[in-house]
Amino acid sequence: MDRGLRFLLIGAVSLLFPAVAGAAGMADGVSVKTLDNGLKIIVKPDRRAPVVTSMVWYRVGSVDEQNGQTGIAHVLEHMMFKGTPQVPSGEFSKRVAAAGGRENAFTSRDYTAYFQTLHKDRLGLALQLEADRMQNLLLSADEFKKEIRVVMEERRWRVDDRPQSVLYERLLAAALNVHPYRNPIIGWMNDLENLTIEDTRAFYERWYAPNNAILVIVGDVSAESVFALAQESFGSIPAKTLPARKPQEETEPLGIKRLTVKAPAELPMVMMAYRVPRVVTPAEEWEPYAFDMLEGVLSGNAAARLNRTLVNRDRIATSASAGYDGVGRGPAFFYLNATPIPGKTVAEAEAALRRELRRILDEGVSDEELERVKSQAIAAQIYQRDSMFYQGRLIGSMEAIGLSYRDLDVFVEKLQSVTAAQVQDVVRRYLTDDRLTVAYLDPQPLAGKPRRTPAGVRHDR
Repeated sequence: MDRGLRFLLIGAVSLLFPAVAGAAGMADGVSVKTLDNGLKIIVKPDRRAPVVTSMVWYRVGSVDEQNGQTGIAHVLEHMMFKGTPQVPSGEFSKRVAAAGGRENAFTSRDYTAYFQTLHKDRLGLALQLEADRMQNLLLSADEFKKEIRVVMEERRWRVDDRPQSVLYERLLAAALNVHPYRNPIIGWMNDLENLTIEDTRAFYERWYAPNNAILVIVGDVSAESVFALAQESFGSIPAKTLPARKPQEETEPLGIKRLTVKAPAELPMVMMAYRVPRVVTPAEEWEPYAFDMLEGVLSGNAAARLNRTLVNRDRIATSASAGYDGVGRGPAFFYLNATPIPGKTVAEAEAALRRELRRILDEGVSDEELERVKSQAIAAQIYQRDSMFYQGRLIGSMEAIGLSYRDLDVFVEKLQSVTAAQVQDVVRRYLTDDRLTVAYLDPQPLAGKPRRTPAGVRHDR
């Protein structure tokens, strides 16, 4: 699951900030072409090794699911490895491995992506395999019965057995009234139990089409050769009439919401979520970048404010952090959370988090502090500039949510221009009780059972 704007910005800075990373802008050298059937192809040459990363991004995720079918985008991701008439179940991964490559997939709220990294000479194999399952997926009822059990066990392992995940899931469900971001990507268990192969097939036929996909290639290739291979593999797949996406605007927050979640756990926890602006027009906005800096000031490193005060100095919490998820098609939040030490309550931890926000309002953020956060963001992720996969993920993420890979260069410029006054301003305007949802974890006795590791789970999300 993507962390949102911070994930994109830090990665972009490490790849793009020339003075530190020694790298050119993300848009430099990129070539783009759209096939007649609507498939968009983006190629970024990187000739440091004879390797290529191939990624197919479908502009569909959990945000596109219907009521009663939550989790279906993720289930279909699993089923995409279960075979076509030409490539039997299990053969996709075997063929990529036999070519010396690796492959995987991930589902988010806004998109589903499939990728392979392998020798540049085997790019044609990756494209043929992806084109095949774009149009010829078998979706066997027997395979579905097996895989839905794997997904349900994955939900138990990733969410139900992890109190922090349960708390976050319920926090979002309470914070949003109507927007589908309120539903978990992996789905509600009751929906998974009642999902059918017919539901999954209809979802596949509705959304998996070349005109709803983006092919991103990063590696030791030329754009012309990639375009030719893509035309050969995908060019004959017909476009589809895609469903019209109706606006899904969340209602305005009208006051503070509070909930208590009882779950087996060792320690209590508080999570706070403020409704805040997301990125819509990257070149024109400044609030999202100020929130990203605020996250860094509060919890960007071990010496950041929350760790320095709540954990080390005041000894109120064993851990405390902040987060911002401002890149996506739906509502954005700024998060605060803390786990109180034994003897302290969640109410005390919440009060301590609020005091840190008040300090920013009263005292502001120093220019020196901001510059340190910016430099740390660059230095912490500088190694990412060597990752073809990460470059592809940055490009694909932006394109799949309706922004442009070119905006990654804008992000860097805007991030570097954030002022201390702007950080203070977004706290004052947006981190108010009227925009806040607070969730307390009330720990219940542990069952004493060891945490499960799900069999058959192989895809990262």
